[in-house]
Amino acid sequence: MVLAPAVETECLRGNTPMNLVCKLLLLVVVPSAMTAPSRAQQTPALTRLDAHSDGQVTKDEFPDRLRNNFDRMDTNKDGAVSDAEFAAFRQNRNPQREGEQQPQVEPTHGDVSYGEHEKQSFDIWLAKSEDGKPTPLVIYIHGGGFRGGDKRAVGGQPIAEYLDKGISFASMNYRLSDVGPYPIMMHDAARGLQFIRSKAKEWNLDPERIACYGGSAGAGISLWLGFHDDLANPDSDDPIARQSTRIVAAGTMNGQPTYDMRTFREWFEVPELPPHPALERFYGVKTGEDWQSERVVKLMEDASAITHLTKDDVPVFMTYSQGDVPVTEHSSPGLWVHHSRLGLKLKEAQEYLGLEYYVT
Repeated sequence: MVLAPAVETECLRGNTPMNLVCKLLLLVVVPSAMTAPSRAQQTPALTRLDAHSDGQVTKDEFPDRLRNNFDRMDTNKDGAVSDAEFAAFRQNRNPQREGEQQPQVEPTHGDVSYGEHEKQSFDIWLAKSEDGKPTPLVIYIHGGGFRGGDKRAVGGQPIAEYLDKGISFASMNYRLSDVGPYPIMMHDAARGLQFIRSKAKEWNLDPERIACYGGSAGAGISLWLGFHDDLANPDSDDPIARQSTRIVAAGTMNGQPTYDMRTFREWFEVPELPPHPALERFYGVKTGEDWQSERVVKLMEDASAITHLTKDDVPVFMTYSQGDVPVTEHSSPGLWVHHSRLGLKLKEAQEYLGLEYYVT
């Protein structure tokens, strides 16, 4: 575990908007929701069960001892379990195993549309404010390789904990790669964030204290929002488009700061590492298309959060469930795409720029 000195001195002290949201990510709820289980508590990694390396595990691929929980894990009922669904199940199983009732928290506003597509929606839980002041907000963005997952994957326990601390919570859907390639996923999350900001006064939210976190693809989107230049258009006739897309902190579970295959190959020192199957549809790569083409290279660079990293960017909390294990060209794509080396490489870049980070 690495805690940058800057985090201890700046993030954990003081009451500026950035410090407050950074503290809630590091100290309040996200650590308890994101901390990896001890070695004795770990269940088999989902990637080891993924026989087809497609980021989705069907019931037949589950071992017998886990199969009776498949329906509970498959929250979006698509017949397969994603990383985000598996992580949510592991996160919430302890209270259930101890005989406690998992809290079910109905959203204040459910299935709020921020666009015309059915996936352009979110749920939001508004925290009570004791003094009437606007509350900070944490937005959860689900994972699933940009081709699966759902906002319902987040469990009731972290929602209840956030609300108990006076922090509002939202869970967001976005269009997936079966609808179209990058950048629709990131732009959807940005638009959803802008929509929520446009409701800040009505919902008693502090628009200056909004953070995002998620697992895998949701982590990548959170980092992209945290590092990308503001997409707000102050001259737009659309009041939502005039809202900022900047956040003040990002949290990641098994996240990717890059989606560039050239970078993956460099970081893992495997020149022949084959592209992750999810990235083909993410970039709309056609059969036989050259991954070194100008079109694909441009997309890979822009989709990678680390490309946009600058010295004025936000604090990041990163956690990984796998150690720095060897990677070869025959390794499961699910292994290297969630590898701790990705977080360590981002940490190096953040250190170079003097940014705040937390890696475990």
